[in-house]
Amino acid sequence: MAAAAGDPEQVVSLRGKVCLVTGASSGIGAGTALLFARLGARLALNGRNEEKLQETAHGCEELCDHKPFLVPGDLTDETVVPRIVEQTVAHFGQLDVLVNSGGILSMGSVENTSLQDFDRVMNVNVRALFHLTHLAVPHLIQTRGSIVNVSSVAGQRSFPGVLAYCMSKSAVDQLTRCAALELASKQVRVNAVCPGVIITDIHRRAGLNEEQYAQYLKNTQNTHALGRPGTVDEVARMIAFLASDAASYITGVTIPVDGGRHAMCPR
Repeated sequence: MAAAAGDPEQVVSLRGKVCLVTGASSGIGAGTALLFARLGARLALNGRNEEKLQETAHGCEELCDHKPFLVPGDLTDETVVPRIVEQTVAHFGQLDVLVNSGGILSMGSVENTSLQDFDRVMNVNVRALFHLTHLAVPHLIQTRGSIVNVSSVAGQRSFPGVLAYCMSKSAVDQLTRCAALELASKQVRVNAVCPGVIITDIHRRAGLNEEQYAQYLKNTQNTHALGRPGTVDEVARMIAFLASDAASYITGVTIPVDGGRHAMCPR
């Protein structure tokens, strides 16, 4: 989708755009930050793990002329979120793109998901995302910017054993569509990507051991039409497209990036 860095004919460009990416210390957020750097974005990066966030920043510096501005912190902390937005705008003078990539996965069914686990997932995946979006919107209106949320195929299809996660991603999809309609008259676009199984550390952090994770990836031969898990870069490319002016007439969509999983009914 994106042409090679430096290609004057590239369709997807973020040159000059100020982009705030959350969850940039690992996984899809980190991969998005690296691709955005290649595409010329001026980056503000958020993540809870400052050491990993620094690693992402160093990788970005090797790909572009701009040094990323780091705004670390836990998005569930209500004192942190305003600071992230304020510092980003103070540093760059504007905000053009918000990528809400921070999120967690928790295993559990309707029978064994505790209220504590439910609240933790909803606070990170929904409440914090809403809070940051709410505070960023006035600045995005100024630049006629865009928002890209990282949702999941789990928001579009039902899977047992990850109840709170599925519920949280359904909420992200609905937030995306509602906000897109509310902000359309102000020329702010809001879209989401819905990944299938992507090779990151999120499943291990949710409790899968190496053997279980290997089997989980192997199962994508049957659960994903393309017969394999996806890569971070494959999701990042769609995020970059939606964030760029190449998608100027697209808003309110929740696009599967899932190897066809959303279209399947595996038994």
